[in-house]
Amino acid sequence: MPAHTETDTPALQLSPIVAGVWRMAEWNFDVDQRRDWIHQALALGIDSFDHADIYGDYRVEALFGEALAAEPSLRDRIRIVSKCGIKLTSAQRPEHRIKSYDSSREHVLASVENSLRALNTDRLDLLLIHRPDLLMDADALARTFEDLKAAGKVLHVGVSNHTPAQLALLNSRHRLATHQIELSPLHLPPLDDGTLEQCQALAMRPMIWSPLGGGRLFDDADAHARQVREVLAAVGERHGGASVATMAYAWLLRHPSRPWPITGSGRVQGLRDAVQALTIQLSAQDWYEIWQTAAGREVA
Repeated sequence: MPAHTETDTPALQLSPIVAGVWRMAEWNFDVDQRRDWIHQALALGIDSFDHADIYGDYRVEALFGEALAAEPSLRDRIRIVSKCGIKLTSAQRPEHRIKSYDSSREHVLASVENSLRALNTDRLDLLLIHRPDLLMDADALARTFEDLKAAGKVLHVGVSNHTPAQLALLNSRHRLATHQIELSPLHLPPLDDGTLEQCQALAMRPMIWSPLGGGRLFDDADAHARQVREVLAAVGERHGGASVATMAYAWLLRHPSRPWPITGSGRVQGLRDAVQALTIQLSAQDWYEIWQTAAGREVA
């Protein structure tokens, strides 16, 4: 089956910073606080929100959906990303005997319906296959994507955490909009394993999860994280005293693949730190100074 050009489908558009909600169940926000948080993100220029069906033991989508139900007009002001394909063992999904991955038509369609219902919406702006399924049938999954898009339930599709070869196979059957990957000064492999080169070759802007190393960047007990934090702070001083978090985001944004970083904080200041990075342009030497400390060596 040839790759789909889908010239009639507008390119994926997300806000320059995407708000991640995977920890929302831990924030202990009531409905009004969740709604206010969405408003605060919008005020900062963040209109895209990253979900997955499994977040919060399958509860976060419904928490977010309650906020949308409380103010339905919010839905048309935001973009919703969600992911499916991981089956966790959970009381919420008693039929899952073991943790596994599933990209079958049955599972993807059921997952989308569950997400739409939980989120109180009729569409996902972007659906991602969360992890690579070793049993993926690329042709069957492409047909599933086509049907979901034809029904208006999903506007764009992509993958997360796939190898370049896995992405290339699926992209040859159905044009993918993005690849969501882990990247930070504490996780460097995508810089030289072909992942970001592939994104650029395909004109596919990547999404970046865990841009602050899942919070490890601020762990005083982690010697390597302390070293990276110190160099980020030093470079930040040369850029108007920008915070360590802001400089970590700025380092990611400097990459020519034009990534969309995903925050992970319920704190509005955490969102501000990320947005502030949009005003900072690192020089190549600044960027490599951070990379050198992160990699623990000079360039070869």
